[in-house]
Amino acid sequence: MSRVGIVSYGAYIPRWRLKIEEIARVWNVNAEDYKRGLMLEEKSVPSPDEDTATISVEAARNALKRAEGIKPQEIGALYVGSESHPYAVKPTAAIVAEAIGATPSLTAVDMEFACKAATAGIQACMGMVKAGYIKYGMSIGADTAQSAPGDDLEFTASAGGAAYIIGANDLVAEIEDTYSFTQDVPDFWRREGSKYPKHGGRFTGEPGYFEHVVKCAKGLMSKMGTSPKDYDYAVFHEPNGKFPLRAAKILGFSEDKVKPSMMVCKIGNTYSGSSLLGLAAVLDIAKPGERIMVTSYGSGAGSDSFSIKATEGIEKKRTLAPSVEYYVNQKEYIDYATYSRFKGQLGAE
Repeated sequence: MSRVGIVSYGAYIPRWRLKIEEIARVWNVNAEDYKRGLMLEEKSVPSPDEDTATISVEAARNALKRAEGIKPQEIGALYVGSESHPYAVKPTAAIVAEAIGATPSLTAVDMEFACKAATAGIQACMGMVKAGYIKYGMSIGADTAQSAPGDDLEFTASAGGAAYIIGANDLVAEIEDTYSFTQDVPDFWRREGSKYPKHGGRFTGEPGYFEHVVKCAKGLMSKMGTSPKDYDYAVFHEPNGKFPLRAAKILGFSEDKVKPSMMVCKIGNTYSGSSLLGLAAVLDIAKPGERIMVTSYGSGAGSDSFSIKATEGIEKKRTLAPSVEYYVNQKEYIDYATYSRFKGQLGAE
């Protein structure tokens, strides 16, 4: 087997939006400071009947639509990466597999590594496909991101996800190579039984995000003998609008290669869905032969990098399911009281 890559992909973003001004109004802070500092205007919010499982199902169904002819029964492995699985003990992956009509004869598991769990799932699918154990694997990154009321995270923590079918034939994009970088860094965590995560502010930037994203991307390019000039697009994990642009500058990527993927500016930080939604947005517009660098980041901390090249098949398949931009534009605004009710912040389950 000479190659492995993305056979199809699908995205989903809830329609509800909460503006930065509305959050700032409730907590009596300056909205413009947050908008400038985070480089975003609003964030997506899940409905009361939406969670990581439902978002994953919608993204998976869109991936199957775009797969053109692949049956759910051909999926041999299904991984769901998330920080907000609806059950502490009960797999989201089993719910998704059942909902899309997959055969019980598959391996399915929930994955956790902060915001990079699903890229680890892609690597697992790559290995199983390349080894010949399965024909197709699916990895999904989805979250209904948690944040304590009034915390800085509340301005960015949003909801959404993307699903990827990995295989060896009829690819929309070939995964040329992958590389990972992992260290023990306490920049973000949520203990068992805690409703909301906490973050170590001084660890978030340099020893956390930038240390891992930059070294991982450099490691992949060193391994492959490539440089930023060899890529048409670059996708990085998007906790806010400034971090991916700064990482790009450190690595030598121009802003115009990064901005097409920056969904955070429009919908906020979807955590496990972040880099995968960014990649989906790029695949929605990439031309055959164009190259994409993707680097995820998960607090705790680690990154996965991929070198991806779009194939001729991408132009035929991309119109078979809704684009990321479609979901970005399908929106309705709510106020903070409605948001609190949707998120269960008023004591309701």
